[in-house]
Amino acid sequence: MANYHVTNPKGSNVWKVLRGGAKRAASTANTQKEAEKIAKELSHNSGGGEVRIHKPNGGPIRDSDTVSPGKDPNPPRDRKF
Repeated sequence: MANYHVTNPKGSNVWKVLRGGAKRAASTANTQKEAEKIAKELSHNSGGGEVRIHKPNGGPIRDSDTVSPGKDPNPPRDRKF
């Protein structure tokens, strides 16, 4: 399982997709929506996890989505939505 963060560092026009604990971006995108989609695909491909979306300019986490594991017959459900 892999957790990913979607963040936009202060003063940057690019949204970054960071794997939990990584310093380098796994991917970049021009919009937050694109970066969120990429993060969910990467998390799904690695067996599921959490995608945490930060506010612009390096702000705190504003939302967190659970991505279901690829091969889990009983995946956890996101009860927030």
